[in-house]
Amino acid sequence: MYKVTVSAEKMARIKRLSNQDDVIAALAIDQRGSLRKMLSATDSTDDIDAVVVAFKKLISQELTHFSSSILLDPEYGLPAANVRAEFSGLLLAYEKTGYDTSEPGRLPDLLEDWSVERLKNEGADAIKFLLYYDADEDEKINRIKHVFMERIGAECKALDMPFFLEIVTYDTDIIDVKGPEFAKVKPHKVIQAMKEFSKPAYYVDVLKVEIPVNMNYVEGFATMNQEAVYTKDEAMAYFKEQSESTHIPFIFLSAGVSMNLFKETLMLAKTAGSTFNGVLCGRATWKDSVGIFAESGEQKTIEWLQTTGKNNIESLNEVLKDTASPWTDYYTVE
Repeated sequence: MYKVTVSAEKMARIKRLSNQDDVIAALAIDQRGSLRKMLSATDSTDDIDAVVVAFKKLISQELTHFSSSILLDPEYGLPAANVRAEFSGLLLAYEKTGYDTSEPGRLPDLLEDWSVERLKNEGADAIKFLLYYDADEDEKINRIKHVFMERIGAECKALDMPFFLEIVTYDTDIIDVKGPEFAKVKPHKVIQAMKEFSKPAYYVDVLKVEIPVNMNYVEGFATMNQEAVYTKDEAMAYFKEQSESTHIPFIFLSAGVSMNLFKETLMLAKTAGSTFNGVLCGRATWKDSVGIFAESGEQKTIEWLQTTGKNNIESLNEVLKDTASPWTDYYTVE
């Protein structure tokens, strides 16, 4: 395999985010708007910001002992970063949450009072940016996004900070991204986005990407209410094509699916020949604790995290041992 050259500083930082097998087994709780909504629906307090901060702290305090690193946001997550396990690496988000629905194109935006320099000074080992991307959208809109990513990549490169780009795909003409119509075009959207942002101009070090198919429409995984869009062989071919579409490390996001389905997905990816390099797993790990935190308080939440939450991560770690490839297969030190 052709290896990309990276600086010793970047290599060391990515290693801090990884486990002993050089696989990224990271926990994600950088949600802001969506987490506020989840907690607001179950909590009557007026100070929802304080509730979000407290919840993130509990997740970090209890679950980073079992994950190689944690992804947080600087708006609510810095107190949580300070209580993580000593060996756990830290990724910090650089994007504003959500996107402006009054403008076409789901254009990205940066947190106004943060920079890569400032995030680095807060102890970040890497910078994460979330980009909504439709490879088939108007060329003018995608040019704006390309230029935006070039700027962030250059900023990270100048400071020797690893750049993790998270890509969430969509189709301008399909509203329901969980329906069968989008499932049919999803492999193309995901793979084309990976090809684009693997280009050297963006200085992306690790891609955080979606599963290339909607597993709820894969033969053998589809529920009784859903007709399969892909055969199992077709799904496996998409996993293989995805893996071959990039020459840099890539990790999977869980996208809120159940933990059992996510683990089954990773096993299918491995069987298909995918050489993915880990996960950044969020809601699949901790979402069931949201209601407990709001309704029963801190102690009951800690009990859940120390049992079910811990088991979620440890069972995922076991699957990663058998499925994920080390990201060092892609990189060598300059």
